[in-house]
Amino acid sequence: MSDADIHFYFDPVCPFAWLTSSWVRKVMAQRDYTVDWRFISLRLLNANVDYDAQFPPEYEAGHTAGLRLLRVAARARAEHGREVVGRLYAAMGARIFDAEPLPDRSTVGDVRGTSAFVEPILAEVGLDRALADALDDTSFDGLVQAETDEALSLTGRDVGTPIIHFQPPTGVAFFGPVISRLPSDEDAGRLWDHVVGLAGFPGFAELKRSLRERPQLRALGVDVGDVGVEEDWHGGSRRLKK
Repeated sequence: MSDADIHFYFDPVCPFAWLTSSWVRKVMAQRDYTVDWRFISLRLLNANVDYDAQFPPEYEAGHTAGLRLLRVAARARAEHGREVVGRLYAAMGARIFDAEPLPDRSTVGDVRGTSAFVEPILAEVGLDRALADALDDTSFDGLVQAETDEALSLTGRDVGTPIIHFQPPTGVAFFGPVISRLPSDEDAGRLWDHVVGLAGFPGFAELKRSLRERPQLRALGVDVGDVGVEEDWHGGSRRLKK
């Protein structure tokens, strides 16, 4: 448990979670909020989904890589405390999304779930590279599943990542917001106030559209200042079938 102002549930391979987390870090600095970075696994959330039928071909490997990285984060938290998760997620996200695009996953597999990928990230944040052994340690899956279930209990199950719980345990919780561009410093607080105000209105349930810009992330081929191509993310994840 924690006494943080915000519980932020993330999967490290989700680009929308990464953008939202980058925005939340701006809000943290402006409002002096504390954040407890928690786990939600897209692979476990979609455990009963037929990936071949419903997702583009690289999604299963990508979601599996996310679960493997969460195992590493879970072990780091167990050995070094909750504070380390935010630093580790920041380093993972920067390497995944703010660097040059990674190799084509359809031809070489998803390198994000490998020791070669995660060991330099662990070293960057001052952690032992041996924590990468947790990539294959399924004993952490129960903990990740429990936090995934915890997140879904706050919002309902027809959601994705991220999930934000503001002023827990009794404050408002919501999926998203899903954003494709990082707000400016000036807009960050204003967007936060609008989102929390709307989500906190009694009886409010949903405000949604499935058309999204490709996230403004270097790894996805969209530089800062550019606008990504608009795509229909029906079902929240570009599923091939509704």
